[in-house]
Amino acid sequence: MKDLMRIKCLLSTEVEALLNQQIKKEAHSSALYLAMASWCNQNGFDGSADYFMKQSDEEREHQLKLFKYLLDMGANAISPEVLGIKSDFGGFREVFEEALEQEIAITQSFKNIVARCHKEQDFVTIEFLNWFLKEQREEEYKARRALELFEVIGEEGTGRWHIDKNVGKIEYTSEA
Repeated sequence: MKDLMRIKCLLSTEVEALLNQQIKKEAHSSALYLAMASWCNQNGFDGSADYFMKQSDEEREHQLKLFKYLLDMGANAISPEVLGIKSDFGGFREVFEEALEQEIAITQSFKNIVARCHKEQDFVTIEFLNWFLKEQREEEYKARRALELFEVIGEEGTGRWHIDKNVGKIEYTSEA
């Protein structure tokens, strides 16, 4: 029966494994952003807490989109266990630095999956993953812009307050 199921699956075992790993990475990102939201909230940065709550929701949506794709392709989608989420940060700026690092790592992970799909000529999965690559362009842009607020506004005086109030206003508008 297992061999019959493999025949029904439209993905190679390698791509299936990479997509399941990506599901886990998206779950980790979602949990990390929740931890960042909690830290911001506890430290009086309500605007940033809301920003990271939204980011967490988006990562969960990404996780579910990948999960459903695996199911649609006849593959085995694995619900991940998420451990080792950092919950304490050295400061307000560090939260945003880690968010940018996380987005860069996620982008690289998607690029690796797409490279594998090219090698296998899995054009259906490449087409599916193009949405994520565009999404990562937006995610990295917003994370960079948020971090740039620390340079533009500065942290002295009311700087952190202004950063907190403006981080949720960051938008990405791409060409049509």
